[in-house]
Amino acid sequence: AAISCSAQSPTPTLHCGHSSGERESPVPAMRVLPLALAAAIFSGVTAILIYLTGLSSYGGAGLSEADLAALAALQGGFSKCVDANGLGLQAFGGEDYCRVVIQYPSDTVSKWTDPKTGESEGLAFEFNLCEAVASWEQVRNSTTILTKEYIDALPNGWEEYAWRRINKGILLNKCKNRTLCMEKLSLVLPDTSPYVPQQFGSCAVVGNSGDLLKTKFGDEIDSYDVVIRENGAPVQNYTEYVGEKSTFRLLNRGSAKALDKVVELDETKKEALIVKTTIHDVMNKMIRELPITNPVYLMLGTSFGSSAKGTGLKALEFALSICDSVDMYGFTVDPGYKEW
Repeated sequence: AAISCSAQSPTPTLHCGHSSGERESPVPAMRVLPLALAAAIFSGVTAILIYLTGLSSYGGAGLSEADLAALAALQGGFSKCVDANGLGLQAFGGEDYCRVVIQYPSDTVSKWTDPKTGESEGLAFEFNLCEAVASWEQVRNSTTILTKEYIDALPNGWEEYAWRRINKGILLNKCKNRTLCMEKLSLVLPDTSPYVPQQFGSCAVVGNSGDLLKTKFGDEIDSYDVVIRENGAPVQNYTEYVGEKSTFRLLNRGSAKALDKVVELDETKKEALIVKTTIHDVMNKMIRELPITNPVYLMLGTSFGSSAKGTGLKALEFALSICDSVDMYGFTVDPGYKEW
């Protein structure tokens, strides 16, 4: 089964299970995270209504029967989709239509521990569909590139925010010398966003799972309008598995500091590099002196909590903003969840 997320305006849609014409393989491409699974079933208009009325806070008081029926359909559809495509996960609903409980198989061995308490991660957790829909709406209609326009529009944007996007920015005395901060950000800070929500058609987000080498998705990946890759993942010598097309590349701190090595991965020198952390002096030096001709930007993303800052999730967030439809490759788990 393959999960495909599509958001043809005005209503996002979700297709669960096998669709006609899909290319099947022993290891299917994993497509779209729970955020998209929830949101894609529900219309944008109703999502905004739920967000504004704060349904979960007071149990749906004030909503019409039609709204409640839509919520029930959302909860039921989400649960069925997880059961069909979750590789062993199950989703259970309750009286509050905004909430479902995601349950791992009972024989799963929990490997994750809370860094503060040392306690093992539970095998069941609550998922709020309404918050997911609201987040979906936010991501789908927001720019994800940091711009001068954005910083200027923030109350005290330069003093309270800009220095945080500069490595060791705390030493800049909160950008009281705005000229110095502008100089450090100038190479990665466009006046306005170069991309707008849903600017592109079909997009593939390619993760770095070794399972990509078990299937040959190269030609399929290259057929997308846009291909988004991560960090220093190579394509040379692996094109039959991962394709060769690369439109954007999301970079973490380590990859960003090795910018000269990253740009060697793209022979066209047109791949846009999106840094999800801060700008470093070493990056500025490389951009100026090599020189690096690829566009380089800082990502302006939504906060989904301290445990959701990985490059993979940020690549998905970026794709959901600029793309009309998104498929994911190289994001896999072992069927059965023997370990978590």
